Amino acid sequence: MDNYIVSARKYRPTTFESVVGQKSLTATLKNAIHNNKLAHAYLFCGPRGVGKTTCARIFAKTINCMNPTPLGEACNQCESCTSFNEQRSYNIHELDAASNNSVEDIRSLIEQVRIPPQIGKYKVYIIDEVHMLSTQAFNAFLKTLEEPPHHAVFILATTEKHKILPTILSRCQIYDFTRISINDTVDHLQHVAKQEGVNAEPEALNVIAQKADGGMRDALSIFDQVVSYTGGNITYSAVIENLNVLDYEYYFKLTDAILQRRVGEVLLILNEILSKGFEGQNIVTGLSSHFRDLLVCKDPQTIVLFEVGDVIKKRYLEFSARCENSFLYKAIELSNECDLNYRLSKNKRLLVELLLIRLCQLSDPAQVESDKKKTVIEPIATSPVQQVQANQQAQPQTLPQQPEKIIPQVQQPLQPEITQETKTKVVSRKTLGISLKNPHGETENKASSSQVQTVLQDETFSIENLMKSWNDYAQTLSKEKSHLKATMINSSLQLIDKHTFEIEVFNQGQQERLEEDATSIMEYLRSSLKNSHIKMIIKITEENKKQLAYTDREKYQVMSAQNENLQKLVDEFGLKLD
Repeated sequence: MDNYIVSARKYRPTTFESVVGQKSLTATLKNAIHNNKLAHAYLFCGPRGVGKTTCARIFAKTINCMNPTPLGEACNQCESCTSFNEQRSYNIHELDAASNNSVEDIRSLIEQVRIPPQIGKYKVYIIDEVHMLSTQAFNAFLKTLEEPPHHAVFILATTEKHKILPTILSRCQIYDFTRISINDTVDHLQHVAKQEGVNAEPEALNVIAQKADGGMRDALSIFDQVVSYTGGNITYSAVIENLNVLDYEYYFKLTDAILQRRVGEVLLILNEILSKGFEGQNIVTGLSSHFRDLLVCKDPQTIVLFEVGDVIKKRYLEFSARCENSFLYKAIELSNECDLNYRLSKNKRLLVELLLIRLCQLSDPAQVESDKKKTVIEPIATSPVQQVQANQQAQPQTLPQQPEKIIPQVQQPLQPEITQETKTKVVSRKTLGISLKNPHGETENKASSSQVQTVLQDETFSIENLMKSWNDYAQTLSKEKSHLKATMINSSLQLIDKHTFEIEVFNQGQQERLEEDATSIMEYLRSSLKNSHIKMIIKITEENKKQLAYTDREKYQVMSAQNENLQKLVDEFGLKLD
């Protein structure tokens, strides 16, 4: 019996032309060979299974080929190509950095670099998973990588470029390999299926390509697995069953039931999916992708982003016509929110069921009308005339109109008035008006003032009432303002006149905290004490003046004043104080 070779090895590209999904990179490498402009070091980086090591081998074989074709490919007939194909070439060396990452391994490689090739022009060293090298190994490799012999070419391959030292990156030409598109993957799988005599549905190959996530090696491995399961007849149903992929049909059933607000049917479909062994989070993420695909299909310009078979694409186009954009936007938002909260939820099934119920409510006309009202942005400020007119329109017309009591408008300060005193560090503030259209506090015209009612309060209050309101406000402060709360509780208040009170603080920091919250404090006090003219003066107490330490002479003067014998002792022995 012949030895079986997996498709990933059997159909591994041997020429630049047969590399799938990397046309720009292979064209660049072929042009460099054709123009004889080879660098001494290359870095191939990108996701797994996209052709990094394969391109490195093709490149190494081609630059040593004695009779390259006009298209820049290796001839596969000369001694160098033959030895490479038979895996006995001494010019091409591969090193797995994952298992040979020490300084000794790199030093051994450096010793080999000095030996020139016996056949061909170059000795090529392919170092796979180069990011696994230790820092010491990288440092030992730096000098040789920067100035190797003229016959040496290094090709480094990695899936994690960010782990490589910048000093290594600066010495290499960097080639970034991209993920292989779904269409390219499907085309290559169809070619392999034809070569192997396998019958495969396009939708089934599309599912395999999506499961591979841009890696051709993974796609070929999945292909072999499905061929073994189906016996050479790959169908869509067999693929989703073997790979445990949720069928598109379930998403279409859910969408149809959601649009018709059939909550019971939606919950039954969810139960059927869960009974097949699918995780709730897979359902949520799949539903998010499903709504995204429906949104993409609504615009002819973005439909190119939707990579599926023609049959499934037709179904998506039909359903997208039934969905409003607003519904899809909100559905994607709710699904993403559920996905974020899934891991923290104690009752995960209930969380998914709640998501489906909320999705059913999105198509409810009452809910849509409510959402429209929520999206209306009211103006920040309206003129007094507009406000009065709106109030008049809101009043029932059947009621008799009552005569209005006109009270002249009075400007009220929004922030406390802080004055300047002797020996007190105080910051003065300007009084601001309440109207955005009248920032300087000017009197409104007669038409406006005649329609605005403003009540001015001026009740008398005692120091006890003031302290009670002051402490009541302090108790309402949150933990984030604990310093302000302590300042208010520990400060002393003094009533200066009918409308003005003074507060003493111990330092500038307490003063600044009070000034920052002064607007809220004064609004609370004016409302609590029913007096619109209250003013506050902040004063730093003089008792907190900074005291300096005694000097040696001052200490002596204090001690001699307390004890006369100390001065006699100094005079008797003739002592001097420096």
